[in-house]
Amino acid sequence: MENFWVHSTLKYRRTFSNLLTFLRTTMDFFDYSNKLKPKAGRLLVSEPYLPDPNFERTIILLCENNDEGTVGFILNKPSLSKLGELIQDLKQFENPVDIGGPVQQDTLHYIHSCPNIDGAVEVVDGIYWGGEFDQLISKLETGQLQSSEIKFFLGYSGWSPGQLEEELKLNSWIVSGQVSKELIFETEPELMWKKTLQEMGGRFSMYSNYPVDPTMN
Repeated sequence: MENFWVHSTLKYRRTFSNLLTFLRTTMDFFDYSNKLKPKAGRLLVSEPYLPDPNFERTIILLCENNDEGTVGFILNKPSLSKLGELIQDLKQFENPVDIGGPVQQDTLHYIHSCPNIDGAVEVVDGIYWGGEFDQLISKLETGQLQSSEIKFFLGYSGWSPGQLEEELKLNSWIVSGQVSKELIFETEPELMWKKTLQEMGGRFSMYSNYPVDPTMN
């Protein structure tokens, strides 16, 4: 009888231990806390039901993050404008122009994959921000830079010092380090948010399947 109770107690302890392990693993799987810190060259992925219409299901490439604040560009928010419609001297260019964010939407910005542009800043391997505009246009005209290797933006997304960190504490954003040329320059805008979360794996792949309307879940 004593051996029976010892055996039962050990079995109970093992079962309880396995249950605790399962619960810890499950809680970790669904933990929404960001593990990565925001910095230039990383992505901000909006949480599935972020209430701000400016950033609903958006992917933002961070190009600057320092004591003066944060600057980035929405990668998956097309506008109806073409480059040639915005700049009269460039009427021959049919390059689409995206909405980079709600700040200063009367300004033009660009990211590209050309390393030989004066003043361009490499934000992540092979992906550059800005640079001499006339030089950039010259490379487009001569075929040294393909239209598929550049994205133009009206406006940008900006945060004052400490603002983005506060939004991260509220789990408004997920930070991803999985940046690639394929994602930025080749992925269709309507697929980018879901694709990014799926590639992050784990609980994030589950978020990618959340319906746009939570009442439909």
